[in-house]
Amino acid sequence: MKKYSVGLFLLVLLACRREKKENFFPVLSYIKSQVAQVDTSLYPIIKITWIDSARTDTQYIKREEFAGLAKDFLEIPDLTEKKYQSLYSEDRFFDQGLNRVVFTCKPHKTDTATILQQETQIVPDPSGDKVKSFFIDLMLSNKDSIVEKKMLWKVDESFQVATLTQKPGQSQTTHIMKVAWNENRSE
Repeated sequence: MKKYSVGLFLLVLLACRREKKENFFPVLSYIKSQVAQVDTSLYPIIKITWIDSARTDTQYIKREEFAGLAKDFLEIPDLTEKKYQSLYSEDRFFDQGLNRVVFTCKPHKTDTATILQQETQIVPDPSGDKVKSFFIDLMLSNKDSIVEKKMLWKVDESFQVATLTQKPGQSQTTHIMKVAWNENRSE
């Protein structure tokens, strides 16, 4: 784990030194490793759904279904790919109130971007930095609707996808799915 922490520190340091070329945090790779970890774990996996603020279902799911439920995260554009380097920029800062380093990626032009914002929060620690969460805001257009997905991945605990759908002449609908496998219930 220390090797990964030192590697993360060096990645951040090198990224900060580069002037023109962006070097974004590898969110998609990290989430893929989380999915692989859950596939080999013994944690019970719970799925909870809400539609327009009303809880509709809570159920245990099979481990084989986990990757399918996480597909919204697994299908995000990988901002570390060269083709995205000129389309997005990343701001890095330390939030003293949260005691977290925050990396925020945003597009230069929002009218053509799928990812409107991608945020990574890391708790710095001399014994090893800890990635805490990812927030991803996606905008998708279909033939008959606009869909916004607000997605939160809490590392080693849970993920949540809020899907807001707006069809012409209709009220916006909200569908929330939360999947937890090792959630800290004391928070």
